[in-house]
Amino acid sequence: MSSPSTLRLTISPEEAGQTLLDVVAAALGDDRADAMRLIAHGGLWVDGERLYNATAAARSGSEIAIHRPAAGSYAEATVLAEQILYEDDDLIALDKPPGAYVDSTPWDADGNLHAALGRFLAARDGVAPRLHLAHRLDRDTTGVLLFSCNPAVNRALQVAFAGGATHWPNPAASMTGLAHKEYLCLCQGEPAEDRFEIATGHGRERHGRFRVYPFEEIGRLLPDGSRVKGMRTRFQLEQRLGDAALVRAFPLTGRTHQIRLHLAWLGHPLLGDLKYGGPPTWRDQPIPYHLLHAEQLTLPHPRTTAPLVIVAPAPSWLVTLNADSPA
Repeated sequence: MSSPSTLRLTISPEEAGQTLLDVVAAALGDDRADAMRLIAHGGLWVDGERLYNATAAARSGSEIAIHRPAAGSYAEATVLAEQILYEDDDLIALDKPPGAYVDSTPWDADGNLHAALGRFLAARDGVAPRLHLAHRLDRDTTGVLLFSCNPAVNRALQVAFAGGATHWPNPAASMTGLAHKEYLCLCQGEPAEDRFEIATGHGRERHGRFRVYPFEEIGRLLPDGSRVKGMRTRFQLEQRLGDAALVRAFPLTGRTHQIRLHLAWLGHPLLGDLKYGGPPTWRDQPIPYHLLHAEQLTLPHPRTTAPLVIVAPAPSWLVTLNADSPA
């Protein structure tokens, strides 16, 4: 897949007074229709703020960023009633499909599940509540995605998701007051141990991509001004398949791409995870996206503190795997 592209420019004194539509169209080869579409989707940023007003006058010295999507196409996102896994006055959980952004991107404010859920609720109820993402999933990760629909519970949700579990999962045992996430994934090869934990550093490399750093480098200052942070994941082998393995993952921290990074670092990348060295095919079948599924989310309800367990149905790849496995 192509990467999104960005054009950056500074408004010159000669361009001052032109409409932003004129400026964007000129940057896109005098294509006004393309410029209008880009601005309508939220791909125009002026001095660090997203702007939709195509007729606003450009100001001399303003920094313009024109963000375009991969291959020039915008994502379409919809939410259907059958995707709702849980709903009450405070929370709503979706079964996220692969290939869907969960929130706005620099090039598009509409083609994501956050915006699509708002549209769905507005059509169903006549008004959309103030939705807040409790956590994030990568574009191709499937499974439980939780939103709040009551701003009064956002602080409690932030506290729940800020920490990490300190035990192997057992929802029937004691609630720790923290969100506990369980993932299923299909990785290349078979890890040596049935149960293991990985603790490393996490940060960006020089070119911006996330990578694993040695545990001893946690806290080190990186060239972009950030610091290496700690990340910990526990893994449990569910099924050995010879050339692959079904693994359950329990992230104890919430770093970006954490499970994907740790399995790749171990030498067992997710099938379909081309970004981190995973194979594009398995047993002569193409893998269109990385095989990572957020199966279960356990947390105390942010208003009542009662234990809440949300489970997503098995994704198609797991259904197929189970059907092909011997009884």
